[in-house]
Amino acid sequence: MTVLILADHNNEVIEETTLAVVTAAGQLDGDVHILVAGSGCAGAAQSASSIAGVSKVITVDHPNLEHLLPEAVTPVLVKLMDDYDVLMSSVATRGKSILPRVAAALDVMQISDILSVESQDSFTRPIYAGNAIATIRSKDRKKVITVRGTAFAKAAAQGGSASVEAAEMDVLENVNSSFISEDLTVSERPDLTAAKVIVSGGRALGSAEDFTKVIEPLADKLGAAIGASRAAVDAGYISNDYQVGQTGKIVAPELYIACGISGAIQHLAGMKDSKVIVAINKDEDAPIFQIADVGLVADLFKAVPEMTNKL
Repeated sequence: MTVLILADHNNEVIEETTLAVVTAAGQLDGDVHILVAGSGCAGAAQSASSIAGVSKVITVDHPNLEHLLPEAVTPVLVKLMDDYDVLMSSVATRGKSILPRVAAALDVMQISDILSVESQDSFTRPIYAGNAIATIRSKDRKKVITVRGTAFAKAAAQGGSASVEAAEMDVLENVNSSFISEDLTVSERPDLTAAKVIVSGGRALGSAEDFTKVIEPLADKLGAAIGASRAAVDAGYISNDYQVGQTGKIVAPELYIACGISGAIQHLAGMKDSKVIVAINKDEDAPIFQIADVGLVADLFKAVPEMTNKL
């Protein structure tokens, strides 16, 4: 069995989300190859060749792949899948955009957001916002799989010695979509999906001004990323880039501090795998306390600043 992984990268280095996918792919007991697609991505290809457990790195370096538009990457993957049994990617935005298109083109079922590899054709994945775990068995000739990175240990970024092979793709000459612009949130804080500490706020903060005033000082003291519940995002307290949950980002930091978050199922699905969960809420019956390792029933407008001052 041969596995092809679509790498997440910034043209210079491979992102940590891909390291977890390498671990998952290794459990299929076959050769693991990584595709580094982009424009000017030689640095990322070299980074991928050092990952333990990877036997080959395939690079497709083309101007039409500069922004990795799904319409450009999909035909590349479809063509490469002639030689592979399994295609895997992280469940991050890029994988969510591209892999369903590949699955449709191959006329196979996509297996999404897997938590474990049970055998070469069986996997587990969450359903009902993580309240139940389903075991999926696929009989498709080709398998297209997205991997929840927080469910797998990260492969070592160093220690491998994979060969690097460039592939020419004539399918890239007829891409009909074009990149117009992007509006990115720029922050010096750790990336939300990779942060070791996250401080999250909920609707109880009441306003964007209070969200900033209460949450940011604590996050600054801890060197933490900032997260938010969907209710806080929908209320306009903060950008949806910071949303944690079933319809946001899945995180599993070493410490997750939930301030004024009641603990709706959708939010818990995105953070319940955190190593230590601290909940601050004035409602002692809030569902968040059922999964919290440390719970504080208190007014967050008093408790959080006091915590910040003592750090």
